[in-house]
Amino acid sequence: MIHQLTKLRDILRYVPRFRDRTFVIALDGIVVESENFRNILLDIALLRSLNIGVVLVHGAAHQILKLAEVMGKKPSNLDGTGITDADTLDLSLLAASRVSHELLEGLSTSDLKASVSNSIVAHPAGILQGIDQQHTGRVERIDTVLLNSLLKQDIVPVIPPIGCDGEGHSFRLNSDIVASEVARALQAVKLIYLTTQAGLVIQKAKKNDNKESFVRQISVDDAEQILKKQRDDITGPMVSKIEQAIKAIRGGVPRVHLIDGQVEEGLLAEVFSNEGIGTLIHANEYVAIRKAQKKDARAIHSLIRNSIANDELISRTRAEIEKQVDEFFVFEVDKNPTGCAALHFFPAEKKAELACLCVDPRHENQGVGTKLMQYGESLAKAAGMQELFCLSTQAINFFQQKGGFLPGSPDMLPLSRKEKYDKSGRNSLVLVKKLNS
Repeated sequence: MIHQLTKLRDILRYVPRFRDRTFVIALDGIVVESENFRNILLDIALLRSLNIGVVLVHGAAHQILKLAEVMGKKPSNLDGTGITDADTLDLSLLAASRVSHELLEGLSTSDLKASVSNSIVAHPAGILQGIDQQHTGRVERIDTVLLNSLLKQDIVPVIPPIGCDGEGHSFRLNSDIVASEVARALQAVKLIYLTTQAGLVIQKAKKNDNKESFVRQISVDDAEQILKKQRDDITGPMVSKIEQAIKAIRGGVPRVHLIDGQVEEGLLAEVFSNEGIGTLIHANEYVAIRKAQKKDARAIHSLIRNSIANDELISRTRAEIEKQVDEFFVFEVDKNPTGCAALHFFPAEKKAELACLCVDPRHENQGVGTKLMQYGESLAKAAGMQELFCLSTQAINFFQQKGGFLPGSPDMLPLSRKEKYDKSGRNSLVLVKKLNS
């Protein structure tokens, strides 16, 4: 029951931010045929019940391949980025129509109104590097008037990877590109790619030892650097999605999510929690360290509760935190505190204490603690302090290895702090660091 209430609180915390905003959700064709498809539709129904507008963009590569096998044809491309010959266009039209209809049927079972629209105006891709792309198209513009009209009428727009020009010609499009263009045009608050991979995974090959690194959160700038320097190390069908994620963010979409559409409740877990289940590519203001405010006292008290119970931190009541809130600072993820620390000044001795450093367990091993420590050090320097110290019982290695602190002694503490230290009986190790001016 407590776990359910916690999940409900998490959801309610995000609802005001997303209400009356638009999510663009892109589903790979293979996800539509997965066992989790019906659950995704239920998740979409929940989003709609919270007054969150939803636009669905779908792919059809999986269905094109299956149709081609049945009809004995060989498609010239599957994802809409290569040459599309006449046979492949026919396969694409059939497959896309089938997927769109499955979405309409599924949404109907959740009492949601939906409509397949011709909102994508496309032109021929033309001749690229001397090769005629035939029936492959490029997105010319998005009919936002039509899409916004559908959304205002509580109708979920369903957009296939097909575009039309003004003369009645159809063109095969890449669904990743379509989703990005739609999200930009509608100024969506989120673009969510549902695929069959957990998110961005980078293959790190070293001799005979192949290791994979899963990226949970990354800024748009860092994502661009990965594409530039490690494109060949990205596993699965993620290069296209990362490229389009970057384009969407540069176009004003603040968050792009890459998640496994086969995970039950994965969509909700990604949208309504800080940690999510997949990869979040975000605009650079997504994470921040700031001075704490009185309203943060509850969150800070909740953050440190387990550490107090484990005797890692000295006990502090919420009232005590409120009284000292000006000395705290917090690490935010998507405007929610996920880490905290305090800096207590002793001006007469030109010393400062870094205290109460704590990180939500769900965000550990992501560098949050180090950033908080560095931020506290910068504040101490700015205030003209010459020494920074901290007291620790269980995080001694962290402060020494990550912060450059050295062992000290209780006699090195300011007198007023030494009195509290003696009374506590915790026998914490004193760690000190000289600050350069």
